[in-house]
Amino acid sequence: MHGHILSRRSAFAKNSILEEERIVESLKKKGRKVIELNRGDPPVYFPTPKYIIDAYVNALHANHTGYSRAEGVFELIDAIQRRYSRMYNIAVHEHDVIVTAGITEGLSFLNAALINEGDAAVIFSPYYNQYMSQLRMDGGIPILERYDESNGWNIDTESVRRSLSRLKAQKRLHKVKYMIITNPNNPTGTVLKRSVLEEIADIANDNGVLLVSDEIYDEIVYNGARFTTMSRIAKGMPHVILNGASKDYDATGFRIGYMIVPERDRLSIQLKDKLADLARVRLSVNTPAQYAVAEAMNNVKEHNRALRNMVSSIERSVNYATKRINDNPYLSVVRPNGAFYILPRVDFSSLKLKDDHELVDKLLKSEGVQLTRGSGFGAPSHIRIVALPPKEILGYAMDKIDDFCARNARKR
Repeated sequence: MHGHILSRRSAFAKNSILEEERIVESLKKKGRKVIELNRGDPPVYFPTPKYIIDAYVNALHANHTGYSRAEGVFELIDAIQRRYSRMYNIAVHEHDVIVTAGITEGLSFLNAALINEGDAAVIFSPYYNQYMSQLRMDGGIPILERYDESNGWNIDTESVRRSLSRLKAQKRLHKVKYMIITNPNNPTGTVLKRSVLEEIADIANDNGVLLVSDEIYDEIVYNGARFTTMSRIAKGMPHVILNGASKDYDATGFRIGYMIVPERDRLSIQLKDKLADLARVRLSVNTPAQYAVAEAMNNVKEHNRALRNMVSSIERSVNYATKRINDNPYLSVVRPNGAFYILPRVDFSSLKLKDDHELVDKLLKSEGVQLTRGSGFGAPSHIRIVALPPKEILGYAMDKIDDFCARNARKR
């Protein structure tokens, strides 16, 4: 056996959201209570609606248990087409959609289709941690741009334009295969303004860079914010929409995501064909779950009822937690308007803690509250809090965080 059997790329197979799981398991075995605010998993607090569960059971009884069409069952493709027509007035064609095992598999497909060793993608920091892991595992290099915290976590578009101009001058722009945004955003909770989306689309178009928009939280928007899908802004230019059932339809464990490549240009057609090839390599996605999600999308009345309850609860929890965080002298945060994450900045100069790793680790072990370190999202001065639980649970967790910060404060 060779001394080094593992590939170099496997070193990037890390998920900062789950890195404390073994500690949590050992604490629970000792009878300790742990409040898990690390993972955006709605069904923990909002059981998947009964009509979706019933549709899953019906799919099992109908014997939809074998391999299904690699690109996705036609019933689900049809439901996705109806959803985009109904919600966004976008015409999506049957062959524009590839169903994936969550957005994570969609990212893997995207990189497998586009990235050669040493190619690059523009990623905005703070980013969803899987963007970085998936890109690096496929031999890609990130070009980091940023969401600007001082501007409500909106994109610094001038910086992006300058970066791509530099690469163009160096004759390296052809190495940049795509640019990915998240809207609404994980981990900041920002809903990007339409004007910002228009600028990003212009920059991608001017530089011939494929634009990818992760819109998995597109219906979890509140505090008066308005969501605009990139598919309305980027009409006529190559782009990819990533979405799925995990968040809006409260069904994370079903592992149903999808990619939409709606345009007809040469690049889009090549990409669609290759994504279909990749789907065939892995055979199929969970078959009964696809039928259940088709029903989830088609039963608009039941969906809207469940969604209203979930979003109003999330809005209350996020706004409560945001106020509590801003009352803590060691933390500050921009109020989110979408998704269910909060990304507080930590004043480490006032604390006897060297970094976000130490904070997350010590908070978990001493207080039984599990957060995620901001550095896993490219934001090392921050921590990420999932604000899905009701006010009572969040309030208890906030009390623990306040006490912990006070105990670890430097003497003035």
